[in-house]
Amino acid sequence: MFAAERRQLILEMVRANGAVSLRELARVVQTSEVTVRRDVRALEAEGLLDRRHGGAVLPGGFTRESGFPQKSHLATAEKTAIADLAAGLVEEGEAIVVGAGTTTQELARRLARVPGLTVVTNSLLVAQALAHANRVEVVMTGGTLRGSNYALVGSGAEQSLQGLRVSRAFLSGSGLTAERGLSTSNMLSASVDRALVQAAAEVVVLADHTKLGTDTMFQTVPTDLITRLVTDEPPAHDDRAATELQALADQGVQIAVAGASGAPGGDQVPARQQQRRDVPLPGPRRGQVSSPGPALRTATALGEPIPGAERARVADLRRR
Repeated sequence: MFAAERRQLILEMVRANGAVSLRELARVVQTSEVTVRRDVRALEAEGLLDRRHGGAVLPGGFTRESGFPQKSHLATAEKTAIADLAAGLVEEGEAIVVGAGTTTQELARRLARVPGLTVVTNSLLVAQALAHANRVEVVMTGGTLRGSNYALVGSGAEQSLQGLRVSRAFLSGSGLTAERGLSTSNMLSASVDRALVQAAAEVVVLADHTKLGTDTMFQTVPTDLITRLVTDEPPAHDDRAATELQALADQGVQIAVAGASGAPGGDQVPARQQQRRDVPLPGPRRGQVSSPGPALRTATALGEPIPGAERARVADLRRR
């Protein structure tokens, strides 16, 4: 494929999806990420798109929201790995809320195996993933159906969450920055997500590396309300994503980093991954007196020392 053809295809993908990772672009145009990065720089110089941490977005600073068909094909391996790791945070008999999104849908597929679980959700996709789990109770909010992401939104959804209290909320979004927290491109979705946050004692954000450093129009969860972030490992060249992770850790967010090699289909979780948990950061939350900022931590197996390769990767992330 000639450079002009590659760049035209890249531009069409970004216009269709709003945001696309370099990894995904390289896969579609069948070339290396180095070549794709060069093409993205050229298109940015012409004002046709903007570069972001590990990807490209529509120009103008704020990405628009992609529809479900486009989102479902982006960063699929990363979403699978994130869902595998996040499912290990959920205990038998818990009551949780799960927001809308393709990553939370992957999480729901794994939660079907947790006995005695109660899941409150505004997502038809999450409810569908749990519909045949005979040991899981699913509670849906009211509201108006938003067809682009199969979620219930509006005053009906928000009112049905009043007075609710659960242990954790699992949310996704369109972008995540240390400065502003989690954000999304739709006002109605953002409002419901804020109501989900109010119902939970802890907030767990699920976001792949392409969303790190991306800012969208409506804030849903400020950084100081995010308890944990479950994400995938940024590419080696993506220094800005690693910097964003460290900035989030410095503000007290517990970071769990999953590998990007999830099981095919998202239904089989390796036994080792089922036991993985994130290691709490020692620092206090924002606004409290603290010693120097906490270091970035990654997921590790319960009861096992951190392997040498894992330790080296953590050290590499810190140096960035």
